[in-house]
Amino acid sequence: MTADHSAPAFADVARRLEAILLVVDEPQSLVSLATAVAAPVPAVRQAVEGLVDDYDGRGTGPRRGFELREVGGGWRLYVREEHDELVSEFVNAQAPSRLSQAALETLAVIAYKQPVTRSQVASIRAVNVDSVVRTLLARGLITELFTDAETGAINYGTTDALLVNLGINSLDELPHISPLLEDGADGFESENVR
Repeated sequence: MTADHSAPAFADVARRLEAILLVVDEPQSLVSLATAVAAPVPAVRQAVEGLVDDYDGRGTGPRRGFELREVGGGWRLYVREEHDELVSEFVNAQAPSRLSQAALETLAVIAYKQPVTRSQVASIRAVNVDSVVRTLLARGLITELFTDAETGAINYGTTDALLVNLGINSLDELPHISPLLEDGADGFESENVR
């Protein structure tokens, strides 16, 4: 069944979806997107299908350098695979050579607790870590390991690039964190503390 993409309602829902999809860091279900744009799920489904077609060049415009992909039961914008290296080089060239204190703290939590979700890191640090996680992903120091099937939350872990930057061969070489914490366990379960 071909959807009528010329209707004003479709265009309005599609524009609102694009605005939301530009800022989300994790895949969003159709229900979540429908709630965000105050539209019925069938209208959102139709708009998502239309955006996928548009971005893939199946409409009147060109194939875009990004795509709208369904991952882990939700939808999110991604750079097309053929542009990964280009984007990575650009981001790394734009990024300052040093990490901020917030990035270092977030990276430490991920290194010691992986696999870990962004919300778990935020809970441990007691601050929003969305932009810091984006920075660490862009720098190639962390990666998306998997998406939790039940919650849709992305679990993060460190990459070999971190090991290279730290000059170590494995995470087992990280220092024990217990002596560095006041009570030896703030924010960490005892069995996961090195």
